[in-house]
Formats: sequence, C-alpha cells, structure tokens
Amino acid sequence: MSVIYKNSMNAIGKFVPEKLQPLWKHPAGPQTIFFWAPAFKWGLVIAGIGDLQRPPNKISPTQSCALGITGLIWTRYSLAISPRNWNLFSVNLFVAFTAIYQITRALRYHRQQATLKATKAIPSDAAH
Repeated sequence: MSVIYKNSMNAIGKFVPEKLQPLWKHPAGPQTIFFWAPAFKWGLVIAGIGDLQRPPNKISPTQSCALGITGLIWTRYSLAISPRNWNLFSVNLFVAFTAIYQITRALRYHRQQATLKATKAIPSDAAH
C-alpha cells in the first residue's frame, strides 16, 4: 500500500505550485500522517465550537475535562517532537480552549443551580 501512496504523492506533487513546495516536502507536510491526523482532528474543534450553543445543563464536565487534558498534553507533545508540528500544536490548543470554556460554562451553571436551591431552602419568614 505504501508504494501506491508514494507514487500517488509523487504524481500529485508535480501539480503543487512552486510556492507551496516547501510545505509539500516538509517532514510534517501533506505527504505524511503528521499532517493528516491533525487535519482531521480539526473536526473536534468544529464540534466544540458547535457545542457552544448547547445549553449548559447538557454539557458533560467529565467529557470536557478529558478533552481539555488531552488537548493540553498533545499541545505540549507537539513541541517536544521533531520536527515540531505546528498544525498538531494549534489543533490541540483549540481543543483545549473549547473544552476549558465548556467546563467553565458547566461549573457556572451548577453553581447557579446550587445557589438557587439554597435560597429556596430558606423559609421566607426566617429571613426576617
């Protein structure tokens, strides 16, 4: 399979404009998995941005924490490997940011609900 892939990339490479050849030939460029894995991971970012419209009571703090931690770990890893993979860095940074924002929304909602329950638990004549 790798022979077919290499031959395909060589054929496609002939049509890549001269200005884009450095990107095309980069060790983390479109001819490698180091390009395509982060490229497809942008789907998580798009899903995360779409979830910003989700009501806060429907947010899973556990899932958001897992995504945020994973995003931060892989952001760090992308700078530790050689060659540095800036596409991997940026996609994981965005995954972490959207997850952290969702966690913040969920925690704020749960705090508001707890405050609301606490104020309802206090009888109205006990306040005087």
